[in-house]
Amino acid sequence: MSQVAAIQMASGPNISANLLEASRLINRAAAAGAGLVVLPENFALMGLSEFDKVKIREPDSGGPLQDFLAHQAARNGVWLVGGTLPLVADHDQKVRAACLVFDAAGTRVARYDKVHMFDVRVTENGENYTESETIEAGNTPMVIDTPFGKLGLAVCYDLRFPELFRQLLIQGMELFAIPSAFTAITGRAHWEILVRARAIENLCYVIAAAQGGYHVGGRETHGDSMIVDPWGVVLDRLPRGSGFISAEIDHNRLESIRRNFPATQHRRLR
Repeated sequence: MSQVAAIQMASGPNISANLLEASRLINRAAAAGAGLVVLPENFALMGLSEFDKVKIREPDSGGPLQDFLAHQAARNGVWLVGGTLPLVADHDQKVRAACLVFDAAGTRVARYDKVHMFDVRVTENGENYTESETIEAGNTPMVIDTPFGKLGLAVCYDLRFPELFRQLLIQGMELFAIPSAFTAITGRAHWEILVRARAIENLCYVIAAAQGGYHVGGRETHGDSMIVDPWGVVLDRLPRGSGFISAEIDHNRLESIRRNFPATQHRRLR
């Protein structure tokens, strides 16, 4: 079995403070035995404006935020899923919301760019979100080999699109990480249902790391980071505030469930 962890934060516009908190929580998770640590979406910056992230976007070749992740992975000897950070896009006033993975030596081994843009109106409180104004969508599903199993990557709003996870399953996914920043309202309505559904329908482990709390500028995120097993059992969760959760990835349990309840092999429509 392998221990994994999800970190929950309430990031703000102060990058240094966010990185300090992320470092503290990565260290705590590693000290508790986690070999794989997942950060939430926008861990380094939850700005006052959606365009704040464009100002700090980094080239794919490297930058301070990428250096931070590489250093944290190597210093703590963990595989690190770096939430999302803003990388250069083709459009001058947009970013790619990139989820980078670093191995325990601090070497970058994967990049996934968020595919689905959160362009919605939350009618309960009148909030409007138009991620496509500042984020350029990716288009490539990503599964990588890790010591913890075949790891799929997704980000926040991607959770609502089961066809993406079917593509990951076809590529061999055994567990997936989903850094997120669900709004308080949509999170209360849908977060747990969606996280557990994706685990159940794909018979896989889910490591869901979320932003959770009140942010400078008035935004509230749902939190409730959780780790879920292939039967939909919530192994650990953190409802609110900063901290981390951890659980064991039991490959024998994964194989047993997939062998005895082979629902993913019974699909008729492709």
